[in-house]
Amino acid sequence: MFNNIGSGEILIVLVVLFFLFGTDKLPKIAKGLGESGKELKKAKKEIENALHETIEPSIEGKEEGGDQG
Repeated sequence: MFNNIGSGEILIVLVVLFFLFGTDKLPKIAKGLGESGKELKKAKKEIENALHETIEPSIEGKEEGGDQG
């Protein structure tokens, strides 16, 4: 998705961000985005673990029991 972005374009985006938010707010925004990403990863991992805990016992039960009906 971002394969075509060069260093010049990134520099222009950074300059525009500095003009919009200022040098004092930009680190706070970056910190907030980093913390949000960290929380998102944590939530994703918790959901994956819950799904594995739910799915694995049902799969093991089918393998052990087979078709008894």
